[in-house]
Amino acid sequence: MTVKNGSSFVPDAIAFVVIILMAVGTVFVFSASASLSAGLDWRRFYESTSLRQIFFFPLAVCILFISSRFDYKKLAIKESLFKSPVFYFLIISCFLLALVLTQRIANFLPSFIPKVNQHYRWLKIPLGPATISFQPSELAKWALLVFLAGFCIRFAESFGKFKTRFLPLCGLIGLVAFLIVIEDLGSAVFLSLLAFLILAMGGAKWRHLLIPVPFVIAGFIIILLLFPARMQRITSFLNPGQLADSSNYQAGQSLIAIGSGGLFGKGLGKGVCKYGHLPEDTTDFIFAIIGEELGFFGTALIILLFITFILLAGLAIRRCDDPFGKLLASAIVLTIALQAAINIGVVTVVLPTKGIPLPFVSAGGTGMLLSAAAVGILLNIIKQAIGQNENEMLQQNQATFVCEQKEKTRPVFDYATSEEQSWQTADAQKQMEEQEVQ
Repeated sequence: MTVKNGSSFVPDAIAFVVIILMAVGTVFVFSASASLSAGLDWRRFYESTSLRQIFFFPLAVCILFISSRFDYKKLAIKESLFKSPVFYFLIISCFLLALVLTQRIANFLPSFIPKVNQHYRWLKIPLGPATISFQPSELAKWALLVFLAGFCIRFAESFGKFKTRFLPLCGLIGLVAFLIVIEDLGSAVFLSLLAFLILAMGGAKWRHLLIPVPFVIAGFIIILLLFPARMQRITSFLNPGQLADSSNYQAGQSLIAIGSGGLFGKGLGKGVCKYGHLPEDTTDFIFAIIGEELGFFGTALIILLFITFILLAGLAIRRCDDPFGKLLASAIVLTIALQAAINIGVVTVVLPTKGIPLPFVSAGGTGMLLSAAAVGILLNIIKQAIGQNENEMLQQNQATFVCEQKEKTRPVFDYATSEEQSWQTADAQKQMEEQEVQ
């Protein structure tokens, strides 16, 4: 594959924007995790959120560039579902989600699946003196999105069949969402919304897409009735005047942090809301800490970086001719863009409070590493699309050049040939006239 030097600008620019976001996130996770009562203990490296993030940042950069060299076409569903690696990743993620969910019924693995903030969401994997936390819902999210993209393209001709194609796919989405919704309502709703949008982009009929909507709404209402705390969050959001209420405390502190930053902020590391005032300041509400310490210009810069990422990726996706590559790249960009929009909406109290982290910025190894791998696959799609288009242009230019050369040489050859023939004819006539005279 022949690729010109200038063709790497777009993927390099996307990688640069993502690395900047991860670097800013690492700095502010370190700042937000500051404590008045404790310093850094390097002997307990992995128990510190800030030190873990310092470790995850270079690892995510390495994964970004390694995955950018992985041929994305190997993720496609070519012949059978059982020959696709994504299918097995989806099965593994469903198994892990089921394993985590069973702890609410019978807590038989308390050391591996601990209860954190009244929920079972993480797996604790011991590796010698350190313990690594892994969130199965993140793996399920990316595995499902890649699988949906591959399924829509593989069965594009028969995708309009409701019973044999669309309905089984809805059952799979419902299964993954059910395994997540008990412990994490926000992630389940987010995943369902993404799946709906990908199916719409993949060519599903709108009358088919609207059929599951009443069932999804009914399930959402049932979950809210079974868990009153979640209903209280929505009612508190609808009454913004009660910001001092316990259910609105986090949202109120978030607005205080952003508002106190003003235009230019208090200065890096000089924020005060992180000292026990704003819960989840390193994860879901890291954007508020950025607003407090860097002000409006800091938050605007973060938003501008995400917009730049979306625009660059969108312009590059338009050049992709491979249907699977185009749908997969669109799903990756849509996931990151929608997740960033929801997080910023929650932090600014435009949306109800829910635990959706800010991509590349919030603390969390699972989310950062898997998002970096997804962007790496996006870069591979863009590079192959650019390379293919440039090869086609090169072949067209070569063909045009050959045609032009033929057009240039053909008249000269014809003229020379006709001139020689006329000379020969004139000589023959002259000889015949001389013979007649004699």
